Amino acid sequence: MRLEVPEAASDIVRRLEERGFETWAVGGAVRDALLSGSRADWDLATAARPEVVRKLFRPSYPIGIQFGTIGVRGSDGYVYEVTTFRRDLETDGRHAVVEYADTLDEDLGRRDFTINAIAYHPLRHELHDPYDGRGDLDRRILRCVGDPTLRFSEDYLRVLRGLRFAGRYELEIEDATWDALKAAVSNLPQLSGERVREELLKVLAGPAPSRSLELYRNSGALHRVFGEVAGLEDTEWRITLEAIDRIPAEETGLRLALLFRPAGFEIEAMMARTRFSNAEVRGVVNLADALDQPLPQPGDEVSARRWLRDVTPALASYTLLLHMVLLEAMGAGAKERKRLAEQAKVIETVRERGDPVTLGDLAIDGNDLKEMGMLPGPEIGRALEACLTAVIEDPSLNEQAVLLAYVSGMRDEE
Repeated sequence: MRLEVPEAASDIVRRLEERGFETWAVGGAVRDALLSGSRADWDLATAARPEVVRKLFRPSYPIGIQFGTIGVRGSDGYVYEVTTFRRDLETDGRHAVVEYADTLDEDLGRRDFTINAIAYHPLRHELHDPYDGRGDLDRRILRCVGDPTLRFSEDYLRVLRGLRFAGRYELEIEDATWDALKAAVSNLPQLSGERVREELLKVLAGPAPSRSLELYRNSGALHRVFGEVAGLEDTEWRITLEAIDRIPAEETGLRLALLFRPAGFEIEAMMARTRFSNAEVRGVVNLADALDQPLPQPGDEVSARRWLRDVTPALASYTLLLHMVLLEAMGAGAKERKRLAEQAKVIETVRERGDPVTLGDLAIDGNDLKEMGMLPGPEIGRALEACLTAVIEDPSLNEQAVLLAYVSGMRDEE
């Protein structure tokens, strides 16, 4: 059979093989090509040692030199990972001690699932599939290479990888693999927060995250890694999953906010534990808070301005999108959809008109108040907030002279 391998990757294989080093395309790109998908990151496995690969190719980069992986820049400008055949010596469930191997079969034998243990030779157009991974793809089955209990004990991240693959590719997890996976779930807290985070983000970037997330829940993995959201009742969980699927795949942050929102005040601690960045934490917390702000009444421009002040204009469109997908996931009827459309319309009206809704929209700032004799500090902050409240009620007040007079009057009353 013939798979569409980038010519640049084939050139790397050709050069290594011309010098006597067996080299194959392996991993996810082969799997996806067999599923009629495509991807740019074709990984290569070779008998050549890393120092040989570095001598043969310029430029090259020690991407994972401790694991025998060298990045080789192809003629297309893409960096391809070239890894020396390996076999495991020992593992603690988090990290493996490996040594270089001499054969492709040794390398494939250490991989997690049969669908990832398929190799393809770009020059001979030959498929090497010692564990019938292609057959499992055809049968839509996820199965471990060899003993599933051993495979999961070698690296507990394989539990989450398995749930991701089964959901993404709509595979049924083979019984022995499922039993071993569930038994290994209790060891997930041993994984670093970074690895758990990266797996979840890969799930949320997929075409239908609900399938993998449902497996997270059914296997007990959700309780172990994100227990703060594992206690949702079935109906609320179903609505959450349906809403997540309705968000475009490229909006991973919005999907994350929907998933984590039920954690409430525990969101920050949960995300910190799994090593999300401060910016990611703020984004999820802000979106969760924005969703909790009551939407304005249809046609009520004052309440629309208040809503924009509380939500912030930057999050307004995202928040409305989240409201919409949640409404759809709940199976709302035409009446509820019409009301949301009217609420969104009044918000958009005041946004397009440029009504003042933030401190930056005011016709005065702190410098103007300093010139009035105010000292820097809380007094200026309170005065500006009072001005914002006033112009939200009546935007015609947003003129410098009017606001300065308003502040002056406030000071006189004090």
